[in-house]
Amino acid sequence: MELHQVRYFLAVASTLNFTRAAEQCNVTQPALTKGVQKLEQELGGQLIYRERQLTQLTDLGKEVLPMLERTLASAEAVRRRAQEFQRKEVAPLKIGLAPSISVSLVLDPIAEIAKFVPGFHVELREGAAEKLVDLLLEGEINAAMVGDVQDMPARIDDWLLFEERYVALLAPTHRLANHPSIGIDDLRETVLLKRAGCDVAPKIQRSYFPEKPPQLGHCSGHDLHLQHMAAAGFGVMLAPEHMPRLPTLKSIPLDGDLVSREVRLLAVQGRRYSPALDAFVKVARLRDWSVEAPDRRVLHAAVPEAARAPA
Repeated sequence: MELHQVRYFLAVASTLNFTRAAEQCNVTQPALTKGVQKLEQELGGQLIYRERQLTQLTDLGKEVLPMLERTLASAEAVRRRAQEFQRKEVAPLKIGLAPSISVSLVLDPIAEIAKFVPGFHVELREGAAEKLVDLLLEGEINAAMVGDVQDMPARIDDWLLFEERYVALLAPTHRLANHPSIGIDDLRETVLLKRAGCDVAPKIQRSYFPEKPPQLGHCSGHDLHLQHMAAAGFGVMLAPEHMPRLPTLKSIPLDGDLVSREVRLLAVQGRRYSPALDAFVKVARLRDWSVEAPDRRVLHAAVPEAARAPA
């Protein structure tokens, strides 16, 4: 099936006139008729009924009309996107985020890059850190922000962005809500909400529960779900301090700050960076990721000139 055959058929279907359809497609009427006939042969049935001055679609023609319309529209969209990419009108960037790496961490860098990279378009993917490394190597994503990763492949470039501690998020009505900090004994007597796929779960287990497992309550793979559960009084959530939290939750530090993690930026060594990826790596590495006030994430803007500077 050739696209020009589909275009000829759609022109006849819209005009119900072979002469006008040929003019619309800028071809001769015999050429248009031949194209429609070849399409009918491929589909195994007549698409257009033609008798003297009467031209109309057959039942088969009516059946395949919407599908062929979508086919042509998709092909034209692909062509336009390819042309835009060649003219650098689209600057795509696929970023992977490990569990509990909040999307809020990349919002300011994205906004900053969009100021000086025309057509900047971001796609976000979430997955376990090891899975994101695989996606990087396969070329499915361009960069990733992760926590702890075991056995980092040699082909991966790895930059430390910042280190953050974990805090307890709980409802104001929780019995521990008025404590200035929460100790190990408090945690061992408290129901904890479980984050599925949490990259620091083994570290929490070793630091606070080396002999006896914690009392685990509800579980979810989404941080916001767990925050709502904590706000409803179902338990305590241990979360990284950079994570934005619901205003109905209290954030309390843990005694000794025994649990923290490093947040790292990953990309593949040796690959040519697109303008979008180059800008993202530079803005992320130059940014001040510090938490300036309790429970409040502050990202300082990096100037475009700095983003353009050599790595």
